[in-house]
Amino acid sequence: MLSSQRKQLILEILAREKQVLSRELSQRFAISEDSIRRDLRELAAEGLLQRVHGGALTVSAAIAPFQVRKSVQIPSKKIIAQKAITLIQPGYIVIVDGGTTSEELIKLLPKDLAFTVVTHSPTIAVGLIDFPLVDVIVIGGQLYKHSVVTTGAAMIESIRRINADLFFMGVTGVHKRAGFTTGHYEEACVKKALSERAAETVVMASPEKINSASAFAIGDLNMASTLLIDGSLDEDMSRLLESMQITVL
Repeated sequence: MLSSQRKQLILEILAREKQVLSRELSQRFAISEDSIRRDLRELAAEGLLQRVHGGALTVSAAIAPFQVRKSVQIPSKKIIAQKAITLIQPGYIVIVDGGTTSEELIKLLPKDLAFTVVTHSPTIAVGLIDFPLVDVIVIGGQLYKHSVVTTGAAMIESIRRINADLFFMGVTGVHKRAGFTTGHYEEACVKKALSERAAETVVMASPEKINSASAFAIGDLNMASTLLIDGSLDEDMSRLLESMQITVL
């Protein structure tokens, strides 16, 4: 079998099973694990999968540039944003992550809802200017332009001063093995730190993020209390989240 044919079959298996293991592929194709690892490296270099220890996972489609992502899954993001708003109570302190789903969230906020937003996204902060009852606290740092959020070690001291009710967290991947992931190391660290300062972490995930993974881990699935989605989950994921007592809306 040609290498190109084998790699196509690997992608088909990955699409069907959501993960592949090097050892199992080696046995299936009767070739060495070194050859399989080379195939996986080449597919990863093309952006077609995410390599992990022992194999590979489906790569997240949510790592495209910000302007591209703004036009992806807009109806789903609006549905998820509307669900998120129902969780906000008057007087709450709410950490709002950056990202395109968060942008949809603030567009749908009722004008008469009084609460406090803490954000490290300049876009989110500016989007709340016309909401007179919403107090806005902006956490500064170095601007990460891909996601239009601030990052960096200097933010951690500010984050430690926050005791929030909710954290609406954006991710690029939700996977039963890899957990919650994103495409940038420092952004993953900031998300983790923000989650630790909220009573509840609510993850907003449009369909392209489910059963996929990016390079940097934010944390295990059990760091979230609630997962907001549009559509349904497969049986394995539903059972896992239920066992962790994670609410799925």
